[in-house]
Amino acid sequence: MQRREKAIILGGGISGKLTARVLSNFYKEVIIIERDQEPTGPFPRKGAPQGNHIHALLHAGEYGLEKLFPGITENFYSTGAVKINSTQDLAWFHHGVWKLRYDGGYTTTLQTRPHLEWHVEQYLRTIPNITILYNNTFRDYEYDETENRIIGIKINDGSSVKTIYGDLIVDASGASSMTTGWLKNRGIQIPEEKVKIGLIYISKVFQLPADLNRDWTIKLVYPNPPQEKIGGTISKIEGNRYIVTFIGYHDEIDEKQVLKNDSSFLELAKKLPKDDIYQALKEAVPVSNTSVFRVPQIIWRKYEKIKQLPNGLLLIGDTICRIDPVFGQGMSIAVLETLALQNLLQNEHQSQQQLIRAFQQRAAKIIAPIWSMVLTEDFRYPATIGKKPFILPFMQWYSKNIFLLSAQNQETYHTFIKVMNLVRPITILMNPKILYRVLKRTLLNHSIK
Repeated sequence: MQRREKAIILGGGISGKLTARVLSNFYKEVIIIERDQEPTGPFPRKGAPQGNHIHALLHAGEYGLEKLFPGITENFYSTGAVKINSTQDLAWFHHGVWKLRYDGGYTTTLQTRPHLEWHVEQYLRTIPNITILYNNTFRDYEYDETENRIIGIKINDGSSVKTIYGDLIVDASGASSMTTGWLKNRGIQIPEEKVKIGLIYISKVFQLPADLNRDWTIKLVYPNPPQEKIGGTISKIEGNRYIVTFIGYHDEIDEKQVLKNDSSFLELAKKLPKDDIYQALKEAVPVSNTSVFRVPQIIWRKYEKIKQLPNGLLLIGDTICRIDPVFGQGMSIAVLETLALQNLLQNEHQSQQQLIRAFQQRAAKIIAPIWSMVLTEDFRYPATIGKKPFILPFMQWYSKNIFLLSAQNQETYHTFIKVMNLVRPITILMNPKILYRVLKRTLLNHSIK
């Protein structure tokens, strides 16, 4: 296999690290540009404020991460991550009903994002052709206008600006990427979808008293839209601690009130559809400050539609699409995109630019069904603003029935688990057996009314 020369990655977050792992097999040198300082442990970092809040790696993401970093899952567990039975140890109140609990044969890893990211970084440090330049800020692209090619980047290390040249530049810097503005300044408009959701995350870490009757390891209490806008999750994490995250749509949570003191945080638990999390926290001891993170809108930038996209530039992760984080799909999308890139790189008969175009198309195909699922839920709130899918009423009706059947029928819930964890396409929820159950339930409810 012929190896290309140098790849430069903007952003050392999850997407950037995963991309570096893949490119290290195909490029002689891989450089990550990271604005944060070098980490000293599994701690939240300034450049990823969402790291203070609950994160989830879905089954597809977990399987993919293990492929990219063999043995990393066991490393998670050996340093405190929690392994659970995905359907037995999860108590999930969703759309007004508790989902079934049973041994479905799947496992899920519970841990903080900093813990996961730290282990990924330790793995990267063992790969000799990957270099991470910390405390460096991206300033501009070095652009060859005659060839319409990005040939390098300008970075600032705090004392001077220098240029680094590379054959491939990957923008994994996230939703605040400067590429959008850079392209617009050159008259290149990016087709995009924006949906305003007014989401806020409020999180805190606790020590819970021992309780032999506690029959769950993670508990989710979701709001039942459109009447309810506040939900919450309590999940065990490394260090025998529990992270509690409240979510509120359309500015339903008074941030200033919650930040006043620990009692105000506890009071927020009383506003959930069920008081389970409040009961769990009454005797709990807080061991962290309260953290706030806002997602005013989600956005999907359709880079695959830009014909004049500069050569040598590839975009990945949140740079393309920031999804509603409530559904836990962000990191898993990054894993799936990286695996798609790896697969494309194995084709030695295509040019780098052909690979980039093919990847942007592949990334769009990964995102499209997930974006559709997310909009189905986000648009249950009338205050949500954005372009609605034309089949939205049907999608909302059908998915609502699937959610409610997940509290009654194990086979339906089991199928939904596969879709939710991105290991099977959403179309399997339309198989004849499930379709029959949905129609039967609808007709039965209609006859009762």
